[in-house]
Formats: sequence, structure tokens, C-alpha cells
Amino acid sequence: MNSSMFIYHLFDVADEINLDLVEALWASRNKIASRLRLEKVSTDSITFKDPPVLVELGSHEMDFANATYLAEVKARIFDLGVISLIINIDVPDDVTYEEYLDLTIAVDQMPDDSFKEYIDAVLETIEPACSQMRQSEFYEDFVVYYFRNKMPDWDFAPVLMKDRTKLSAETRQDTLSNRFSYGSDIAYLTWDSALIYDKTGSMDLPDLLEFANAQFLELRYYDDALNKAIDQTYTEIDAANKSSRSNRLITYRQIRNNLMELMADMSSLTSNIDNALQVTEDIFNARVYSRYMHLLRTSVWRENINNKINVIQRSYNLLNEEVLMHRFVTIGYLCACLLGIIALLCLYIAFKL
Repeated sequence: MNSSMFIYHLFDVADEINLDLVEALWASRNKIASRLRLEKVSTDSITFKDPPVLVELGSHEMDFANATYLAEVKARIFDLGVISLIINIDVPDDVTYEEYLDLTIAVDQMPDDSFKEYIDAVLETIEPACSQMRQSEFYEDFVVYYFRNKMPDWDFAPVLMKDRTKLSAETRQDTLSNRFSYGSDIAYLTWDSALIYDKTGSMDLPDLLEFANAQFLELRYYDDALNKAIDQTYTEIDAANKSSRSNRLITYRQIRNNLMELMADMSSLTSNIDNALQVTEDIFNARVYSRYMHLLRTSVWRENINNKINVIQRSYNLLNEEVLMHRFVTIGYLCACLLGIIALLCLYIAFKL
């Protein structure tokens, strides 16, 4: 059957990662690092702004569904600030459908701490290449069921759903509705799994789906970061309104400046996400990528981010108007005082003469 399962677990770890430095750091430890390059896709149709770096973390024994597998572990590092851990399990050729389904369910139930030692090992090496490094609570995971020989005549809906529950006809239809084919290649997509048949063994489709998950993960992170920034801004404004006028205006200026910096940072970072990969032609892989982005509802997350940036922009404008109004009033008072002084001097001189 010549089948594999690729388990992906993506972590948000930084604002940005310098991939040239990542390659240098990995090479300094005499370890192999390579850039992502699609095999079957023309560079004119899909281009990466800064192709992510793949590093190898060795082979490790892992237990799934009462069986032990030798898993190959790798990590792909994205300039967006994401590290993707990839666990590759080769499935025995004589596996039965029931055993395969047991394996898919066991893989789906992997505890989060299974990945910790690998992510820590990668971060230890690439820390100097990370800007604003963090280990946030945001992550994404998905799995690819890959077949290189003719796919067996199985019911793949429960596999894609990772569930033994009897599926309704509607659920089954929805699960299998996102089907793509090109020549002999076949792909089924759901939001957290994919079934792929490609007799060439090309990893182009799994790599594109992984890239889409990295973009989606960062959109989720920045949406949450904007939520927190808006809440913090309102809290700071409420606190400032309870203080004296002079202190309030000082706080307004500080909040205004922070908002201006936040808008600049968010615009730059979200632009990096949108421009990380460019699809210019409607070929098979490009259609699969575009559809998967639709399944992840990335356009909704982008719209949410844009709306929140607009809220921050309005808050900035209101604070700026308040600060400028105070400045104009202060200048007005100073002008009135100067005019009064001049008038008094004129009267003094007139009476003197």
C-alpha cells in the first residue's frame, strides 16, 4: 500500500524569525537544514517570499493504538514566527481498515506534551534568530493520510473525521465534498486533515497545506493580540479619565503613541502573512491551496483583524483630537495673556507720556 501519516503540530513562537540566521545556526552544529522547494509546481505559479527552513530531528519510537512505530521527526521554521513539528509514520502494507482507523484516532489523541521536547530543542538552537520570542498558547494541528500506491477500497469519511461514530449521509457528503483530482492525483480536504494519493511521492500538497496552517495560526494570534490591545486601551483611558487634567493628557499622549506603534507593527506583520505566498495561476496545487484557505476561513479572520485595526485607528484619532484641542486651548490662553500684557504696556506707556 506504501502509505504514510504526516502529523503536523504548529506553534506560534515569535513575531518574526530570520531564516538566513537559522540556517547558519543549524549549520554551526553540523546539522542539515534545507529550504522548501515545491517539486511539481512551476515557480511562476506559486512563489514564496522567504521559503521556510526544514531541519531534521532524528527517528524516534512512538506508541499508537497498541503498536510501536519508528517515526521520523522534522521541524519546519517559518519567517512568520511559526515552528511546525512534523512526525512521519510509515504504515505497514498489511494494515487492515480497522487497524488504520484505530491509528488515525490514536494519532488525533496525542497529548500536547508529546511535542514539548522537540520544540524546546529547536528553540534552543534558533533563539538568536527570533524577534520577540514567546511560547504562546496558540497552536494548530492537522494530519495528512498519504498513499503512493493505488488507494484501498475503504470508507475514508470516518478516517478524515477521525471518528468511529456512524455518519449521516449529509455528514459523509460534506466530508468528501472537497475532492480534487489532476491526472491520477487525488486529494480530499477537511479543515484539520487531508487524504492524498500521489504515486510520485511528491510532498508539494502537504507542504502547501502546512504553509496555509502557518498563515492561519498567525492570523489567529494577531486577532487575539488586537483584542487584548483594545481592552487594554479602554482600561487605560478609563483610568486616565479619573485623574487630573494634566495627568490625563500625559496619559492620552502615551496611549496615542502606543496605538500608533501598534498599528504600524500590525500592518507590517499581517502584510507579511498575506505576502508570504503568492498564487498566480489556477493549477491543481494552487486550487487545492486556495480551497483549503477557504475551509480555514482565513478571509473572516483577516476581516476581523482589519475591523479591529479600524477601531484602534478611531481611538487614536479621538485621543489625537483631544491632545491637539488641549494644545490649541493652551496656545489660545497664552496668546490672550500676551495680548493682555501688551495692552497693559500700551496703557502704561500712554499714561506715562
